[in-house]
This record gives sequence, structure tokens and C-alpha cells, in this order.
Amino acid sequence: MDAFDIVDWRRRVFALYADVRATNDAAGAHELWCRTRDDLFGNHAASPLMPADRSGFGGLPVAPYDPDWRFEVKVAEAAPARVDLATGTDGVVPFERLGVADVPGIGSLDVWRFASYGGGLFVPVKDASAGKHGGTYGGGRYLLDTVKGADLGFRDGALVLDFNFAYNPSCAYDPAWACPLAQPGNTVAADIPVGERSPADHDR
Repeated sequence: MDAFDIVDWRRRVFALYADVRATNDAAGAHELWCRTRDDLFGNHAASPLMPADRSGFGGLPVAPYDPDWRFEVKVAEAAPARVDLATGTDGVVPFERLGVADVPGIGSLDVWRFASYGGGLFVPVKDASAGKHGGTYGGGRYLLDTVKGADLGFRDGALVLDFNFAYNPSCAYDPAWACPLAQPGNTVAADIPVGERSPADHDR
């Protein structure tokens, strides 16, 4: 993997989410998302899968689409907050809280802004099943990471949060990565059964 491989990966992810936002068929968009990500993980030079895990790779562990887990929520004001999170490749990355998204039946999620070059929104989530057998990745998952292309968009001033598109950070697949993980304001008591599941419980 080199810098050009990473650029190509990012281009493909941006194009994928553009296709997701452009369709009104959420289930069809989710199928495309799953299929494209399986291809990237299995075949792209910049895949976060470790070499030993690429052999016999049969696809990412993603639950079937459930429309009940798609929300469009306004971002409410919240007290200013800042966190500095260490990452494997970008050093310490500062985040500033833009506000809070109150998701019905799930709880509130802090909405963060990258407080460095490029800006962007970041919304991770850690649910009640995190780290449990058959559950989600212990460090939480990402709903939005717009700097890297994971952007479900806005509709009528509301942020689209579709938990079917929650995905694991790269460190879930390769411990060499150090990823920003969900903070207390992005940890909820609800069990979220959709989106990408923990790779530890999946036969790769």
C-alpha cells in the first residue's frame, strides 16, 4: 500500500456515498454499500484487512437492512467541548463538539467537527452490545466521517443518521491502526442490531 492506493480508496468511498445519497431506495443503497465495501476490503491494496485475513475473505459481517433504524434529526446546541484523540497515521487529531443529535429510542449523540485542516463532521456510536459476543466492535463504530467520504447527507436541515450504515474503524481489522473511538457522549444504552458487526465473531 502506498499513498496513491490510499487516494484511490478515498475516491471510491466518496463516489460510493455520493451514490448512496443520490437514491431514494435506502435498502438498495445499502445493498450497493455492502457489495462495494466487500469488493474494496477483499481486493483493494489499501484494504485494512491483514494479509492473512484476505485469503478466503467472504464479505463483511453486516446485518440486513431495517428501515426502522434510519433517522433524520436536527442538531441541537450543546456546551462547547474539545477532545484530542491520538490516531495511528495522523497524530493527535482535535475535535470540537458542534452540537447534539437526539435520536428517538436510542439516545443523544455528540456531533463533532474536525478542528484541523479540512474540517468535516464525525459521529461515532458505541451501543450496548459493543464488545459482547454476537454484538458490535468494542471500540464503537462510525456513522459519519465526512473527511473520509462517509457522509449520508442532510435533508431539510436535518442530519441523516442511518444506523444500517454504521461501520467498523480500521483498527477493528488491524491492530496496527489507532483510530478515534466513541467518547462518553457517543455511547448509548440501546442495543443497535443493524450495521456492521464485530469481526471477532465473524468467520473471515
